Amino acid sequence: MNTGMRQQLFLLAICLTLTLATSCKNEKKEVIEKEEVKSETIKTTIKVTKDDVKIPEGMVWIPAGSFQQGAVPQDQTAMAHEKPQHPVSVDGFFMDITEVTNAQFKKFVEATGYETIAERIIDWEEMKKQLPKGTEKPHDSILQPGSLLFKKTKSSVSNLYDFSQWWEWSIGVNWRHPSGPDTTIDGKDDHPVVHVSYEDAQAYCKWAGRRLPTESEWEYAARGTNKNTTYLWGDDVTELSKNVNSWEGEFPVRNTVEDGFERSAPVKTYPQNTFGLYEMAGNVWEITSDLYNLKYYEELAASGKATINPTGAAVAYNPNNPYLEEIIIKGGSFLCSDSYCASYRVSSRMGSSKDSSSEHVGFRTVATPDMLN
Repeated sequence: MNTGMRQQLFLLAICLTLTLATSCKNEKKEVIEKEEVKSETIKTTIKVTKDDVKIPEGMVWIPAGSFQQGAVPQDQTAMAHEKPQHPVSVDGFFMDITEVTNAQFKKFVEATGYETIAERIIDWEEMKKQLPKGTEKPHDSILQPGSLLFKKTKSSVSNLYDFSQWWEWSIGVNWRHPSGPDTTIDGKDDHPVVHVSYEDAQAYCKWAGRRLPTESEWEYAARGTNKNTTYLWGDDVTELSKNVNSWEGEFPVRNTVEDGFERSAPVKTYPQNTFGLYEMAGNVWEITSDLYNLKYYEELAASGKATINPTGAAVAYNPNNPYLEEIIIKGGSFLCSDSYCASYRVSSRMGSSKDSSSEHVGFRTVATPDMLN
């Protein structure tokens, strides 16, 4: 591949995939009783209006409540787009206790014949609409279905904003072949499905009778009863490897694998949070339904009022990626390290283009009582 073509490839990868540089079966059946939740800090009352709804298999009930969304004051690594904190209230909802697994996604594909974006033939006419005007079409040998794979660097990296140093577009990579075109998911039924885009996650949700969580729902659920801490378990970062599948060591050169895994881990590997959810930090980033807008938090905070059941910004806005419509992903992944993005923090958020996919992004679903009647 000549230098010019390689540059084009990186341009496509940067414009059409994760924008990393911009932010860095509980099977027990229970009955939900009507509940009323009042917050001492946010003067609003939320009521669950559906009674006698059994918890769906593999989900847990997240009770209605209020919290301060965004970076907590003691978080010294918080980024500007995680601020300011603003009051939010959400109605109760059900949430998957784990990320959607390969086995679950396989059932969906077998039932519907669905083909993910990473498996589809690339339409250049459609793709170039999201690229700077005048971008030349890559050779057909490159313009093939695929997704992003992580690759370690051979030596230390001085510029951690240039993520093309550790990401590569790999033809033939998709959810069935997650670590290379010749790899499979055999023996990984309980690993989170990856190389899925927002569109793919939405298709799964439609089939399953679920939906993607809003960013507020996701963060509220992740915090559990620890409403004012940096991490799911508290503020002690030394507890990281016991609670999170993340990168330990010098990123992106050497991973010490102190937490037990270099890539994804099976779901239910790490402790549940106080709401009974697994891997709400690390393992894989999780797709939400909200559009990424750099000004959204400031707008909510400026209102001076608690926002009830926010569904995100009306339009996407990211001056660093003006050609893309991005959605918010949460939770960080097995590639997050304290030297790079530390996105296992609860307030961490990142924008990702709707049609992007990579080996460290997956999703989980939610449902509300009215969806189950």
